Amino acid sequence: MSEEPPSVELRILRAMRRTLSNVAKDTYTPAGMRHPLSEETINDIRECLALISGRENELGGMAGGDRPHFTDEIRDTVVVQLDLKKKD
Repeated sequence: MSEEPPSVELRILRAMRRTLSNVAKDTYTPAGMRHPLSEETINDIRECLALISGRENELGGMAGGDRPHFTDEIRDTVVVQLDLKKKD
């Protein structure tokens, strides 16, 4: 099974997400110190990351691909009915 290379749009979104995440990491400030970015800029970065993530999910859904996930994330839910009453 061969995988298609990611679309140009998906590659752009990933680059933007990576860049914004690196800006957040590079400007990390310990508690009690003034952050170099304004609160408005921090909120703009958060909003951009949310939009990027949403679009990546949309593109993954259209292509039939799988979205990124945590290794311990439950991906398929199975409900099992347990009857704990003792039968005579």
